[in-house]
Amino acid sequence: MRWLPTVVVASSIFALTAVLDGQAPDWTQWRGPNRDGRSAETGLLKDWPQGGPPLLWRSTGNGGGYSSFAASGGRLFTLGTRGSTEYVVALDAATGKKVWETPNGALFSNDRGDGPRGTPVIDGDRLFALGGNGDLACLDLATGRPVWKKNILAEFKGENPYWGISESPLVLEDRVLVQPGGRNATIVALNKATGEVIWRTPESDPAAYSSAVVATIGGVRQAIFFTERNGMGVDVATGRVLWTNDRVNNGTANIATPIVNGSKVFLSSAYDTGAILLDVTGSAAKQVYFTREMMNHHASSVLVGEYLYGFSNSILTAMRFADGKVAWQHRSVGKGSVIYADARLYLFSEQGQVALAEATPVQYVEHGRFRINAGELPTWSHPIVTQGKLILRDQGTVYAYDITAK
Repeated sequence: MRWLPTVVVASSIFALTAVLDGQAPDWTQWRGPNRDGRSAETGLLKDWPQGGPPLLWRSTGNGGGYSSFAASGGRLFTLGTRGSTEYVVALDAATGKKVWETPNGALFSNDRGDGPRGTPVIDGDRLFALGGNGDLACLDLATGRPVWKKNILAEFKGENPYWGISESPLVLEDRVLVQPGGRNATIVALNKATGEVIWRTPESDPAAYSSAVVATIGGVRQAIFFTERNGMGVDVATGRVLWTNDRVNNGTANIATPIVNGSKVFLSSAYDTGAILLDVTGSAAKQVYFTREMMNHHASSVLVGEYLYGFSNSILTAMRFADGKVAWQHRSVGKGSVIYADARLYLFSEQGQVALAEATPVQYVEHGRFRINAGELPTWSHPIVTQGKLILRDQGTVYAYDITAK
């Protein structure tokens, strides 16, 4: 039977979904264009009306899972599951209607929710997606047609972590970097046109749940990963491991994405662990500070100016990046995820609460709140801001809200 989403459209505001001329770069991958949880869009609502911003549409039947979205060209891209199969899915951003879907391997099943976890990456006319069981696909962006596919766990003899492969691939120039966590293949670089191996690290560090970022530090372009055992910097060109640090490995689930500012690298994890700031020079990563005031669980912090804003377990925390000094803490919406756009923090709790707050170290100031009708599983799919819309997901249901200032 064909899988078709059900769409509810708020007709009075349907016209407002058009792509805005001169808008900032779109949300093309995990945590936005720079993988830092920040959108450059402006002209957004600074205050929400009672009950939240206007609903543009609600689309159901898009498949279970915790994947977030990539967005470009008036389309949203994610992964979902039905039956025994995971799919890569493209939706029309103006209406929520499905444009195409492509099978992408067998269902990942787990007691904390079935289905894929990673977010697709848009690169030119290609889309890269990694499923819960390690199925990596390069697809034609317009049609969903497969260009190449492989299973990174099978090829590199990695073991799927307990809660499933959750990373989003890191696509750079001619290559795709992923962490299969296999023997002599902690990290691998694949030719993005063919899927052929370019290099593999000699270490055998199992995969965790975090997605990598890229930075040039000391003249060396490096991908920064957070594996099961270590934070590490890997030379993008050669695969040489430049440095490692295991201070915030929690032994259970390393999830948060690293944050880089200049030569400084911030890593954080939950399960009674904490966060570390490292100063990276060449092959050394020197500890600047360690703190237990920021324990990121499933979500990463965002850096705005001199301050990090993130959920330390269930407490939203503003903390100075340079020295770890806490400016304020607030229970806000409870444990959740946070992104930033136009001087505001967008907060999405794992219980379906959504709030808008100021990104300021002075104090917590909220500018609106509403709740979606979430199901039994946590709302762990992170929100995105794209072309004047706030996109939320609860398993197979996707919501689009108009957040443009009139």
